[in-house]
Amino acid sequence: MRLVVDFSRCESNAVCVGQAPEVFDVGDDDRLHITEQPLEGSLANRVREAARRCPKQALSVVDD
Repeated sequence: MRLVVDFSRCESNAVCVGQAPEVFDVGDDDRLHITEQPLEGSLANRVREAARRCPKQALSVVDD
């Protein structure tokens, strides 16, 4: 599983941070940052939910 962010659509609303704070962070620069870690198990499910809830539909999950 791979996470894809369309930064041209992302407004850093932080909805994703609420779903999976281990993966998503809005930095001091008001931009979304993604941590580098395997997206497996319950974390993968929360990332999928974050993508589903993104108000700008800037997140996509790709199954490899």
